[in-house]
Amino acid sequence: MMNNNISENKKKYWKKNLKYVSILLSIWFLVSFVFGILLFDELNMIRLGGFKLGFWFAQQGAIYVFVILIFVYIRLMNKLDKKFGYNN
Repeated sequence: MMNNNISENKKKYWKKNLKYVSILLSIWFLVSFVFGILLFDELNMIRLGGFKLGFWFAQQGAIYVFVILIFVYIRLMNKLDKKFGYNN
């Protein structure tokens, strides 16, 4: 019975981890591909700090968002590890 409970916790942990990864990768895809490539021309009509917004997303914004997403993932996983008792 105890092994079944441990196995169920592992499944819940993995499911939550996949949810986090899916959401964060979707945000990254939106920012890097959709904003940086598909909506490039439309976003260039808006200026941010003197630069066209489409250019900013393609050159810098996607990188900044990616780095932020790494730290968000670390924070989420630390909380998840504590919740399921996998922290040391």
